[in-house]
Amino acid sequence: MSITKETDLEGMQAASEAVAYTLREMTKYAQVGMSTKELDEYGAKLLSGFGAKSAPYETYGFPGWTCISVDNEFCHGIPSSKRIFKEGDLVNIDVSAELNGFWADNGGSFVVGKDIHQHQKLVDASKEILQKAINNIKGGVKIADIGHLMETEAKKRGYKVIKNLGGHGIGRSLHEQPDELLNYRNRSDKRRFKKNAVVAIETFITTSSTYAVEQNDGWTMVGNKGGYMAQHEHTIVITEGKPIILTEANCIFN
Repeated sequence: MSITKETDLEGMQAASEAVAYTLREMTKYAQVGMSTKELDEYGAKLLSGFGAKSAPYETYGFPGWTCISVDNEFCHGIPSSKRIFKEGDLVNIDVSAELNGFWADNGGSFVVGKDIHQHQKLVDASKEILQKAINNIKGGVKIADIGHLMETEAKKRGYKVIKNLGGHGIGRSLHEQPDELLNYRNRSDKRRFKKNAVVAIETFITTSSTYAVEQNDGWTMVGNKGGYMAQHEHTIVITEGKPIILTEANCIFN
């Protein structure tokens, strides 16, 4: 969507506050020995406290309120009472929701407990790359140039990017134009970011794989060559200068 009046911005701010607060508190709440289902149900309570509805559940009938992916799961992990967090697990939580007709999306990866498997370096790379990408987005900038920046920064750190996942427009629905805001330069993509547009920008930084592959459950995605992935995501409003980060309260850059 494009922000055309004050009520648009207020609506997006409210929806973004709901998902950002929920992501932040779920990240704090997660601990070794807890199931992903217990964490998801905690997130559901937080969202309902805002009067917000789970976007993946509302839009796609996803079997959970939030997506929680663990270790080799890259994204869209289904919450389960059988999946228990272990020391040093790499976890990704993606929280998106609708509130009063406005939709917002955010996500973050982190390590549960002690970093015994050395995942923190990958997590930090994902954060840094998202921050740098957002700092370079403004009206008129080529979408493909931001993708190039993301992949270049990943390679500098010894990592790869997933090529079949990307950020997207958002606002009046979960996924809007511009879609496929990819983590690499698509040379045929001549589009530019537009001032006042609302987009969800996200990283997909990996150790080994370049494509995400859907599993038999119809949701969970893993890497085509295995390994691990870190993802961080903010919903932003594009301006003539630095973007407005609507989901800043999730504290994923901290």
